[in-house]
Amino acid sequence: MFGDLLKSLMAPEPEPLPDPDARIALAALLVRVARSDGEYAAEEVSRIDRILAARYKLSPFEATALRGRGETLENQAPDTVRFTRAIKEAVPFEDRRGVIEALWEVVLADGERDGEEDSVLRMVANFLGVNDHESNAARLRVQRAMDG
Repeated sequence: MFGDLLKSLMAPEPEPLPDPDARIALAALLVRVARSDGEYAAEEVSRIDRILAARYKLSPFEATALRGRGETLENQAPDTVRFTRAIKEAVPFEDRRGVIEALWEVVLADGERDGEEDSVLRMVANFLGVNDHESNAARLRVQRAMDG
């Protein structure tokens, strides 16, 4: 199932992904960022499920299944850049800020900001064409929403 998706992610000039594959790629990127600090906390898993459910109007069961497919893809694909490139191709620029907010939600879900997570998120934002200022603004919006 993931062979064709991995092949398209690894292509030198990837085509835009069809929506189901773009959803899996985003789920995989959320999982990759959550795991980047060496932990995959229950709070992060729960946050990923909520993000996927809200973004794609999924039931909790469907969101959990999508996260599971994202976990499988994340385990098989070696390169964060490939996920990011696929998402950049599949998601219009104005929606990529929402992707960055979703990633910040995952990073901040466990109540700790880890340097490794920050580093991965900064790299991902750059590859998505979102500058540091926009990423920081997204982080602040997420922090305010989580605090309030």
